[in-house]
Amino acid sequence: MSQYEKHVLGLSGGKDSAALAVYMRQHYPELDIDYFFTDTGKELPEVYEFLGKLEGFLGKPILRLNSNRGFDFWLKQYNNFLPSAQTRWCTRQLKLKPFEEWINPILDEGFTVYSYVAIRADEPYREGYNAKQKNLHVRLPFKEDGIDKPGVSEILESSGLGWPKYYEWRSRSGCTFCFYQQKIEWVRLQERHPESFEEAIAYEKDALDHGSPFTWSQGESLTELIKPERVEQIKADYAKRLERIKAKKAENPLRPDDSLIDIDDVYGQPKFCVACHK
Repeated sequence: MSQYEKHVLGLSGGKDSAALAVYMRQHYPELDIDYFFTDTGKELPEVYEFLGKLEGFLGKPILRLNSNRGFDFWLKQYNNFLPSAQTRWCTRQLKLKPFEEWINPILDEGFTVYSYVAIRADEPYREGYNAKQKNLHVRLPFKEDGIDKPGVSEILESSGLGWPKYYEWRSRSGCTFCFYQQKIEWVRLQERHPESFEEAIAYEKDALDHGSPFTWSQGESLTELIKPERVEQIKADYAKRLERIKAKKAENPLRPDDSLIDIDDVYGQPKFCVACHK
């Protein structure tokens, strides 16, 4: 490895990037990889817990990158309009910008930087993952080596890390109030972390008072979503969808994968920010 090369791997707190970190340590031990996590300050406690476990396995600290300005500052800058799939200012200001502020001086020094991203072999490649700087190169080891979702699960289980605990009730890492959450995930957030749910309601009410066209969950406010009759409806709908998915899956005794059905599978092809959820 050249002294003018740098290797970096971003961790979101999600299963795929964690599995990639494990995979790179096991299969490419000669690479001195800097692992980093961009902390928005609004992450789930389970994310921090899992990152601690991952540091123990990797045998080196995970660099924490923080925005100079937090979510509340940027919310004001965007006229109290909530971030959404149409205006993902949270990803730009709280995830991408801190990374650029860290990596750009290294690139300016003349280093060639290789960034390893956890896009699996069973996922479509998106041009948005391409780096714009000529000496910053994106590498997709899982795609190159044919590692799919069951493969990711095998990597985490065999390493002893297992999956992050939030997968018991949620399909993604990222902010507690991520707008990509399914409605069942909002219900479960209220059950698991009521204080975070109340914070999300407060942000939403303030945004709506300032004319924001978006609510956290499409088509209804969190106040409406959490009404008892609506919660019952959401849970019943999820249960029906889950049973349909299970009925369609072909059983493979050599590779049982019922545990790999997550919430996004139930509701179809998921949308996500790679910086937050991989």
